[in-house]
Amino acid sequence: MTSSTLTEPLAADASALRVAARVADGIHLPEQGLAVQDPATGSVIGHVADTDVVTALQMVGTAHAAGAAWAKTTARHRADILHAWYEELVAHSDELAHLITLEMGKPLAESRGEVLYGTNFVRWFAEQAVRPGGNFREAPEGNADIITRRSPVGLCVLITPWNFPLAMATRKIAPALAAGCAAVVKPATLTPLTTIYAVELARRAGVPDELVQIVTTSDASAFSTAVLSDPRVRKVSFTGSTPVGRQLLGLAAHNVLRSSMELGGNAPLLVFDDADLDRAVDGACAAKMRNGGQSCIAANRIYVQSGIADAFVEGLTERLRDATVGSGLAAGVVLGPLIDARAVAHMQSLTDDAVARGAELRTGGTAFAGDGHFFAPTLLDRVPPDSAVARDEIFGPIAAVQRFDTEDEAVARANDTPFGLAGYVFTQDIDRALNVADRLETGLVGVNQGVPSNAAAPFGGVKQSGLGREGSEEGLEEYQNVRFYNVARRTTT
Repeated sequence: MTSSTLTEPLAADASALRVAARVADGIHLPEQGLAVQDPATGSVIGHVADTDVVTALQMVGTAHAAGAAWAKTTARHRADILHAWYEELVAHSDELAHLITLEMGKPLAESRGEVLYGTNFVRWFAEQAVRPGGNFREAPEGNADIITRRSPVGLCVLITPWNFPLAMATRKIAPALAAGCAAVVKPATLTPLTTIYAVELARRAGVPDELVQIVTTSDASAFSTAVLSDPRVRKVSFTGSTPVGRQLLGLAAHNVLRSSMELGGNAPLLVFDDADLDRAVDGACAAKMRNGGQSCIAANRIYVQSGIADAFVEGLTERLRDATVGSGLAAGVVLGPLIDARAVAHMQSLTDDAVARGAELRTGGTAFAGDGHFFAPTLLDRVPPDSAVARDEIFGPIAAVQRFDTEDEAVARANDTPFGLAGYVFTQDIDRALNVADRLETGLVGVNQGVPSNAAAPFGGVKQSGLGREGSEEGLEEYQNVRFYNVARRTTT
């Protein structure tokens, strides 16, 4: 059995180092503090402050004070500044893409894709800022008019993950600013540089310096406990694991905070016998391997109908076997490193458990020795339903294939999970596509495609995959209070 090849370890090339230097000059990084590493080499690319609780609460006060003035600005003013931020992000897209690859590891082409995706949230909410919603209607009794209006929810705490360090930040910050809210942002300590740089670009575009505060800390629990207990905070938005989301919801309950939670996933991908084989293989590869599988909507459980299963497995195996693994800065690399050594160990554990239970290892299944955190793209066929890889969120480059006979069987197995973020359906029968999509217990469904996310679409899950939506009109509403005025009418005779 052959497997993917690993390129020679590639340290940051001269152009990437120049980009990093320009970024560091722009955001004035400290010389000591929390180290940020390149997961492809293990080298330190910068440091950020390790903020204590006292300082974090001071930053809450700073943002809160700035938020009072920001809430009084016009929607047009906020929209113009968001448009200016979008232009700054576009103008510095090369620096952003290199920075994403340096601190997170994904191939540079994917980082450029994230920059496009992340900047689109800023443009979208710049446009939505001048459409804040509201309504006017007559009361049924005819003696009053009901006017509904939107107002900013208040100071927001925004906690973002490491896997999409630009897009997850802009997806939260942009609607908060559009609605008239201030924000305290805590990026993941593994990938804080992109978020810090993006917020610096927002300040250059006209966002008040104090309005968006960035907190980096090694003690996330102490930060959350203190900040979410502060009565000045009125909303929390979190993207991350379900266990952490539960803890944050518990903290939010004390002050009855508005809460948006985008939590864990266990996405099913269903391939029916009538699917276009090439399209299904392409879509499955994108849904599984984008970001190295380190995505909450990555295809976790791949269910393939018996009639097409052998051909599909052969096609996907070939794609994974031919994939080039290495530093995301190297040309031709399809799969970059995983985020850290723990992630590599987890992939090995999942693979070993599945094989021990009877799964067929078609390609991959091993870590690469040497510097960096690399694991070969892996395909496991005939995965037993009781194996860990079939039950847990993988968050890595393992395609776990199970086979099915009937549509009802596939849907039942797809829904047999406490999670419900994303699902995928591949079929050329439009009736089947829509019927199966309706039956899947997920917040979003990709039909004949593996990358369904869009800034104009409401992203979020059901069941234990979270609360609320990000993007689209619904994404702005998460940062607004709905108020109504009952205006009495004097009746005439």
